[in-house]
Amino acid sequence: MPVPLYQAKAEFFRTLGHPARIRVLELLQDGPRPVRELLAEIDIEASSLSQQLAVLRRTQLVTATREGNTVVYALSTPDVAELLRAARSILTDLIADQRELLGELRGDARV
Repeated sequence: MPVPLYQAKAEFFRTLGHPARIRVLELLQDGPRPVRELLAEIDIEASSLSQQLAVLRRTQLVTATREGNTVVYALSTPDVAELLRAARSILTDLIADQRELLGELRGDARV
């Protein structure tokens, strides 16, 4: 029996539910990077990064290619970068709305 679309979407978003995975995807927006560069940019142990990269590979959000002794990661599709930009836009709007509400609340407190 096929998985319902809403369930597949939920699994997809669960994959994005780890800060290290999001950070990896953000870093890869600028182009492919070797593991050592990712490790230098993300404050986690090498074994943890390896686990998070494995999750991203399994879900096909990133690709990995070997260049000699180095493994280089890249986004599997530009749509991943577009998704991150959309998330940033949504968060920006939410924060702006919260600031506006906070301003209103502070204004009411003075009255």
